[in-house]
Amino acid sequence: MTTFSWYGYTVEVDEQATRDWYAQAEDWGCTCGHCRNFLALARERKLPEELLAILDRLSIPPEKCTELSELYDKDGKLLYDLHYRVAGRLAAQPPEDGPRSENGLWCGDQNFYPYGAKDFPEPCFDVGWTPWLPWVLDEPINGPEEEEP
Repeated sequence: MTTFSWYGYTVEVDEQATRDWYAQAEDWGCTCGHCRNFLALARERKLPEELLAILDRLSIPPEKCTELSELYDKDGKLLYDLHYRVAGRLAAQPPEDGPRSENGLWCGDQNFYPYGAKDFPEPCFDVGWTPWLPWVLDEPINGPEEEEP
């Protein structure tokens, strides 16, 4: 196990088990506009550097998240909730008044969302973020306009 510290979280990661699982995992599979927008950004590595640095260190391709939600949109930006499953364990959490990530980094046991992480090695935890990301698709943010009958 390798120990990492991120914004007051201390985690112990089984790097090989994590790498092996993601090597066979598929990209996030939802085809709604919000998810396709995220995937376009992830594939072009247009995510915040903080996210990419941690994912790269863990050998996790950004487009292979294990849970994804779009929470809110405002002024052409969307607030996403991104989860990535990691083999290992959460060893310590930050104090309430500890340092905070600009992109809402958190670590925790979120195994009640197994949608994209079937058969993930245990023990495991999720590392997640809530970043604001731009809308980059060449279509309206709320989907295609409906045609008048």
